[in-house]
Amino acid sequence: MIVDLPETTIAKVSRALVTLREEGGAVALGRVLTLVISAESGAAEEAIQAANDASREHPMRVIVVVHEPGGVEAAPRVDAQIRVGGDAGASEVVMLRVWGPAGADEEGLVTGLLLPDAPVVAWWPGPDMPEIIAESPLGRIAQRRISDASAQPDPQRALDHLADTYRPGDTDFAWTRLTLWRAVLAAALDQPPYEQVLGVEVFGAVDSPSTELLAAWLRLALDVPVSVVLSDRSTGSSGIHGVRLMRRSGVIDLERNVPDVATLSQPGQPTQDVSLPRRSLRDCLAEELRRLDPDDLYGQVLTEGLAGLDRGLAEASSTGGL
Repeated sequence: MIVDLPETTIAKVSRALVTLREEGGAVALGRVLTLVISAESGAAEEAIQAANDASREHPMRVIVVVHEPGGVEAAPRVDAQIRVGGDAGASEVVMLRVWGPAGADEEGLVTGLLLPDAPVVAWWPGPDMPEIIAESPLGRIAQRRISDASAQPDPQRALDHLADTYRPGDTDFAWTRLTLWRAVLAAALDQPPYEQVLGVEVFGAVDSPSTELLAAWLRLALDVPVSVVLSDRSTGSSGIHGVRLMRRSGVIDLERNVPDVATLSQPGQPTQDVSLPRRSLRDCLAEELRRLDPDDLYGQVLTEGLAGLDRGLAEASSTGGL
């Protein structure tokens, strides 16, 4: 069911939610959190679809603040749309399309619509990431704050900025996309001959913040020199290309030459094909919603692991993207 409320107020939206709950049987008793999404016009639907899919694992109320073009010069206006039932997955979606000064106070817009006594997660899926996420209007009311450095015009600079402004509770999808890579590498090192890793090389595209975060994690976890070899974006390949771990007995190579499948080569063992699919927006969001406490490891990798990485630009490798 979809209910449109043009030129409305937050009070009217709240009353409409109560009416839907009483008359249509849509209840909020099973909702475990409120997800607040801040997006620019035209970029909200993909985020809403990901939230709807993730809601089957995490029933929630989704509030989407969509900033329409025109800036502060536009006449203030709020159009709302409420989606429940089959149009909202296992969640209920409240979309607020705002113009002009009506969108200046995002905290005031959403406060009256938050689920009582439930955690709040804020998500900026596009390039409109706040200067300091934790100090933004939505960041101040959220226990977890999700950004995506890969969606920024300059992902590497965005990653450095996130490191400079990090606060506990911040996270980024560039980190979430590493979960499968980290699991495969940890499993490879958890096999004989259990030798110390002497050095690491991480290969990836120059516009892949995940490549640098993976290198930073390995640098912290193994306490060895780590080099990042970046390929020019003109090659068309993106994301992480591969990882090379040097030990006395030989080299462990994890390389993704085709989309979704990587090749794992180890001394004395047959070469293996390993499933390493590109993680969807839904998968990343669902994983981040599984924990509402600060991700201390991400914070350590971001603020400590990135420093001192040896970066270089190399010829592109023929790989699929992250």
